[in-house]
Amino acid sequence: MDRRKFLFRTSTQEERYEFDGIRPVAMTGGNARHDRITGNIYVALRSRLRGTPCSNHGPNLGMRTIGSSIRFPDALITGTPFPDADQIAPGVVVEFEVLSPTSGATDPIEKVREYQFVASILRYVIVESAAPGLQVLHRRTGEDPWTVHALTADDILDVPEVGIAMPVAEFYEDVGLDQAAAGDPAASWAACPCRVCPAHPPRPARGRADRDPRRCCG
Repeated sequence: MDRRKFLFRTSTQEERYEFDGIRPVAMTGGNARHDRITGNIYVALRSRLRGTPCSNHGPNLGMRTIGSSIRFPDALITGTPFPDADQIAPGVVVEFEVLSPTSGATDPIEKVREYQFVASILRYVIVESAAPGLQVLHRRTGEDPWTVHALTADDILDVPEVGIAMPVAEFYEDVGLDQAAAGDPAASWAACPCRVCPAHPPRPARGRADRDPRRCCG
């Protein structure tokens, strides 16, 4: 199957798939918590990008990665205009993935390596769903390696590539985090209370939760 046939197939069925360049791969299902976090991310991005050349989309819009592969991130930002009928977003600059119990190995490992080869992606945000926290991978140019840092609910997520910033806590509004963490004591780094173990890089300096008018996509 080629990319064209895959996109036609996805437009005619309810099940969600990604494309590994050879065959469709079924996407893992989410839950209500995953859906609430994804919705909060969309609202946070939309409210800050409105009136700028940038736009946010997801999770029904795909993006090309290595070769013919196609991924469907939970949220993405692009500054490249494209027709409303397109199924693939061009020029993706920032990408968000919300972890689920079944995507925990794919997002932090496989996709980190895969997105490394997409020159337009300058920031990849992995959003924890078991406890409030983000793993942020960023770089100055598409040829640079990833730099990684962690944020908790008290921090601000800066996205200088598109000139915005927002509180991490905004992604977790109306989400039952305490209950989630209690049900998964072996959750990822965000659930760890020590904040000093090797999985916790030093906190970056906090930024401003507003938009920098000097920077935007394109």
